[in-house]
Order: sequence, then C-alpha cells, then structure tokens
Amino acid sequence: MGLKESLVDIGFKGLNTFHRSVLRLGGGRIGRSAFGMKVVALRTTGRRSGLIRVTMLTAPIVESDMVVLVASKGGDDRDPDWYRNVVAHADIELTIDGDRMLMRAHAATPEEKARLWPRVVSAYKPYASYQRRSKRDIPLVICRPRS
Repeated sequence: MGLKESLVDIGFKGLNTFHRSVLRLGGGRIGRSAFGMKVVALRTTGRRSGLIRVTMLTAPIVESDMVVLVASKGGDDRDPDWYRNVVAHADIELTIDGDRMLMRAHAATPEEKARLWPRVVSAYKPYASYQRRSKRDIPLVICRPRS
C-alpha cells in the first residue's frame, strides 16, 4: 500500500471516530444526518478477524423495508473494508436515529444498481463524480430486515 492509500485510510478512520464521538457526546441529537442523508452506524463482522466492526456511513435511501449504502470510499479505487466484511458476512446491524435493526445485506446486482443509482445521485450529487474518477464500479449495498 502506498502513501496516498495510507493517508486516505487514516483520514476515513479519523472521520469515523469523530462522527461517533459527536453522536455520543450530543446524546444522539447531533449528527443524525449529513449532506441531506441519514447517518447510520453499520455493525459488521470482520471477514478475517471475526470481530465486530462499527462504521459510520450516510445512507442516500432509507425506506421502511430497505436501506441503501454506497461503498464509494470517496471515489477511491479500492473497496472499503466495511464492504468486504458485508460480502463475507451478510448479517449486519444498522442503527439509524437510535433504532437498532437486524438486517441482511447484499451487493446490488447490475439491474438493481441501474434502477437505484439515479436516486443515490439525486440524494448526493458527488457520488456521480466519485464514480467517474474511480477505476472500479462503485457498489451499492442493499440492506433489508432479516426475517
């Protein structure tokens, strides 16, 4: 891993820690949304370690039966760690506005992404530029309640 990649990773980890602190210190009243999207705490199981990992993300689509996450990593050419964890372990937990939900996640199929991508970009226009500058197809992750 090069210096650029290391700095990107450090920056995202710092932002994640900062956002969790804001939510905790504000009693959950501050930091529930960012850039017009809901903030979610994603709990995954580490694909190699088996440890629980918590990542703060924004969700451009939040509906009663579906939450969509974007594995953009700011347009980086690498998938975020949380995405690789979700691919390995589909059972996740999301916390939105203090409500914890047990969910099952999957990477959107090309057809699902084609249908959802315009809504994602409508919610946060920079996602379009992230996709243009990235060498990879940025995955969408569809989360639905576990039955």
